[in-house]
Amino acid sequence: MCLGIPGEVVEVLPDRPDLAKVDVSGVRRNINIGLLDDDRPVAGDWILIHVGFALSKIDEQEAQAALEFLEDIGKAYEDELEALQDSYID
Repeated sequence: MCLGIPGEVVEVLPDRPDLAKVDVSGVRRNINIGLLDDDRPVAGDWILIHVGFALSKIDEQEAQAALEFLEDIGKAYEDELEALQDSYID
């Protein structure tokens, strides 16, 4: 299973058209968009990212749903760790 993270394209780098500056939850990173030659992303587009590569373009609703899902997973993990610590037996 691979985990794709949604990000919003801020700009395609003019000197490197295979790279785009992408905002992922407030953090900006350069992402390789070379796999999307058929449908090149532009500023404002949302993409699904895995290990620094854009795998596909997605719409904003899909992106928001994925972000909410990832936040919920993080919260569930934190809750599980807390419950585990609360059940500590000497």
